[in-house]
Amino acid sequence: MQLENLCKYLPRYQGESWIEANLPGQGQVWMLGKQHSVRKDRYHSAAYAQEMRKAIGEDPWKWPKRTVYFISDLHADADAFMASLVASGGVKKTGPRDKDFRLTRDGRKARFLIGGDCFDKGPSTLRLLRVIRRLIDRGGDVQLLAGNHDIRMMLGIRAAGMEPDPRIDHFFIRMGPKMVPFLTEIRDRYLQGKNALHGVPGNRECRRRLYPSKSWFREFPQLAAWAMPDSTIEREVQRLRRKLVDFEADCEQAGLSLRMVYAAARKWQELFLHSKGEYAWFYKRMKLGCREGSFIFVHAGVDDRMAKLISEKGMRYINRKFRKQMYRDPFDFYYGPMANIIRTKYRPIDMPLTRYGVKQLRKKSGVHAIVHGHRNLLHGQRVMLRKGLVNFECDTTLDCNSRKKEGLEGQGAAVTIFRPEGLVMGVSTDYPYVKVFVPARDL
Repeated sequence: MQLENLCKYLPRYQGESWIEANLPGQGQVWMLGKQHSVRKDRYHSAAYAQEMRKAIGEDPWKWPKRTVYFISDLHADADAFMASLVASGGVKKTGPRDKDFRLTRDGRKARFLIGGDCFDKGPSTLRLLRVIRRLIDRGGDVQLLAGNHDIRMMLGIRAAGMEPDPRIDHFFIRMGPKMVPFLTEIRDRYLQGKNALHGVPGNRECRRRLYPSKSWFREFPQLAAWAMPDSTIEREVQRLRRKLVDFEADCEQAGLSLRMVYAAARKWQELFLHSKGEYAWFYKRMKLGCREGSFIFVHAGVDDRMAKLISEKGMRYINRKFRKQMYRDPFDFYYGPMANIIRTKYRPIDMPLTRYGVKQLRKKSGVHAIVHGHRNLLHGQRVMLRKGLVNFECDTTLDCNSRKKEGLEGQGAAVTIFRPEGLVMGVSTDYPYVKVFVPARDL
């Protein structure tokens, strides 16, 4: 496929005047982006093009039967999400309000895959979730993947007020300052008026229900010893000591009493975990990963154990096990190999992906690429060769608060598009071209 023939596949932005993002208008072969667009780990030593040919292999890739729009790491920024939808070509913005949009012809045929981490960092989690819900209600085929921020929030607030269990009693406080803005948002929207704290117990009882007991520091290491190395246990214990000191100060700075913290946590449970809650759909729709053709989509990545499980059991089995573990045994889930899919950054402390795991994925199950977010980038999407396996890294630092911290200008918008014709396109406000990857073309 020649580059000039790819122009017809570039997304057509509709309603661009209603967003603030500056979207690229021309395409470029992905490899020309050099260090901003391609990278390889230490396993690879030869020239990138040569290593890429090996990674692509001789077997043809199987492409999704319909276009997939992958948008990841939104972090509570509804404006970045709307701009990313416009960037996909699947949505037309028709006015300034959140509800002013509709699906395009391409959008009605496509799948919108949200790659995890809708919570934390950004301006408003609840507003973002309402926009996602509107996209579903307008007929969008929307699939949600679990991110580490989403799952930590759920496990932490679900643990508040539960029967004591040293394995999970620390989950609430472990969230630390990341939880405070969202609890404040719950308070501001749902817990106003003189009866907001009606029926909420006193500070001492709220502390007992929210905090781990003093015996936790002795009991947790004993119970976790079979599942975690001593170094990991020690990090958990030291992390909790720090957050115990800081949590109430963070709450006080935000104007949250301990009673209000407990009331907001209970309201969160009602909104998200009760079957008729306003946002109950969010976790009901969530999967740990999904497969489309030769592509595995997850939030962070895979390791050898999960690669073997994917090759032997498939993604449907993994998603069923994910839901069962997350609700019935959150300790086993969070500290086991399943959760590595939502948190790995391929560091020495993470469970490893080796040539054995890549062989399981490629030879036994025909997986040619992993698509994920989680590792924030500053110049749009990137192709990473990891132990001979192609990875599409798609966390482009979308939310406004992270962009300010990283020194990125303008509104964030990004989408990675997987088309059934056999190409991948990376659209981002932080790179001047649409990056176009075609494995069938001679590299």
